[in-house]
Amino acid sequence: MDKVKELEAMDKLFDRLFPICRSITGEGLRETIEILSEYMPLEVFGEPTGKQAFDWEIPKEWVIRDGWLKAPDGRKLADFKSSNLQILNYSTPVQTKLSLAELEGHLFSIPHLPEAVPYVTSYYKERWGFCLPHCEREQLVEGEYEAYIDSEHIDGELNYAHSVLPGETDREVLISTYICHPSMANNELSGPLVAAFLYNRIAKWSKRRYTYRFVFVPETIGSIAYLHRFGTEMKQNTQAGLVLTCLGGPEPLNYKLSRSGANPLDHIWQQLLERGELEGKTRPFTPAFGSDERQYCSPGFNLPVGQMARTVYGLYDGYHNSLDTKEAMTIEALQRSVEELERLLELNEAEGYYVNRSPYGEVKLDKHGLYPDINSPINRSQSSNEVMDNRRQLNIILTILNYADGEHTLTEIAELCRSSIAAILPFIEQLKEKGIIEGPYAEKGRLFK
Repeated sequence: MDKVKELEAMDKLFDRLFPICRSITGEGLRETIEILSEYMPLEVFGEPTGKQAFDWEIPKEWVIRDGWLKAPDGRKLADFKSSNLQILNYSTPVQTKLSLAELEGHLFSIPHLPEAVPYVTSYYKERWGFCLPHCEREQLVEGEYEAYIDSEHIDGELNYAHSVLPGETDREVLISTYICHPSMANNELSGPLVAAFLYNRIAKWSKRRYTYRFVFVPETIGSIAYLHRFGTEMKQNTQAGLVLTCLGGPEPLNYKLSRSGANPLDHIWQQLLERGELEGKTRPFTPAFGSDERQYCSPGFNLPVGQMARTVYGLYDGYHNSLDTKEAMTIEALQRSVEELERLLELNEAEGYYVNRSPYGEVKLDKHGLYPDINSPINRSQSSNEVMDNRRQLNIILTILNYADGEHTLTEIAELCRSSIAAILPFIEQLKEKGIIEGPYAEKGRLFK
């Protein structure tokens, strides 16, 4: 799929998913998974109401059919069929008439964003309510209001899905995102859209060293339920991982480091930034706020999982409200995210331990046509002086060969070359093609042949 067709497909998928009333359980969640399954193969799972998942219990399934709030003059102030954000998500049913004073405790708005309809949830405490623009709330008059929400909580199930794209090894890269927010763009649909189209790009690679596990869950309770089912094998097999969220907007990529520091993407990312080969920002790990990386990085699992965003949650006006639209996010930003993440994962494919097959003394480079000319983008950016360029090439090759000892990762070798993986990868590939080095291996200490 070329980039124009990919962009058009992303735009079409967005328009299909945006109107759906999603929550942590229910038909909206299942409909979202069903649509995504048209773009990638998904295996769907269900956890029944009441099932224990570590310290949590699977909640009842929420069914929502309709809801509205009428003013004393009969006007609809909120209408579920016009905007699913206007009903408190997971609201209990109600049909009543009440005064403005009685109604106030069931209304939600954002004073500093008077035009926005807030997104408000009450998953684990029973309540009902409506969400309004604050400018409209301030205009409410005394009188009798009519509140109606046609909903119920039933014994059902919590759903999630995954797709496992096999590679040459059982070692896995986790790509996880959430599918539980209703009509919001950056804070909901950016993650699933990027994940789906990233899947299709990786599926077309000529070879994959790693197996890729793509996970779609309702946030928090979904990842906890997923870990309850798959956590043991993930703890054994996960090599690296990313939680995808808020990947739209004009800002550069913004990476939250893993808790353990064992995620190779942490080191690749920081190298690219330090060498000026990628524009982006870095955040430290914190369990205090964020997305499902908090569950994957909980101390019992401590998986090597970071989080990638662009326009970060909580730092833009549209966060958790109706201002979070496709126009504010842009589909073009999502495609940039797909491209940049694909490149990051390609570099991760090369990370690991390499072995010099002729480790006794220096390799006679001219014998292999490697002294001193290798064409690489680094030559064109370092200097216009050919002698200096050739010296730089020679230094990199000699450093690679000396530290391809099965004890140093490619990231570490790149640091010793005063470069990044991206810059030395052409040299690595040429040395492999000539049979001078082999790798990458996942574990250190590989014996010389």
